[in-house]
Amino acid sequence: MDKLRHFKLAEFACKCGCNSDGSEMDETLLEALDAIRTLCNFPFPISSGYRCPNHPDERIKSAPGAHSRGLAVDIRVSGENALELLRIALNANIFTGFGIHQRGSGRFIHLDIAASYEFSAPRPHIWSY
Repeated sequence: MDKLRHFKLAEFACKCGCNSDGSEMDETLLEALDAIRTLCNFPFPISSGYRCPNHPDERIKSAPGAHSRGLAVDIRVSGENALELLRIALNANIFTGFGIHQRGSGRFIHLDIAASYEFSAPRPHIWSY
């Protein structure tokens, strides 16, 4: 993905110690993320991108999630930046999943582009952690 202005693929690599290099990420997701990063004009530290089947968060699920297909990203962000990111992402009309974790430590916004047929919840869908 040479087109990315704000990210390196390695930022999206699985963090479990496997051989992931971030290339498992969906190109459409990365391009959309790069575009909204330009609009937000503040850093997007990636706390989770691709997750292989052996990643601890994926192993406990009954079915693989959007991260395991390279269709999701968690961005470390809080406060007014989290609100701005969410506003811009909602208006981008590409993201179908919005997860919000804005209390305690480890605050983030989850964005994904998974299709409705891939999950039991209809899309678009928003939830909190």
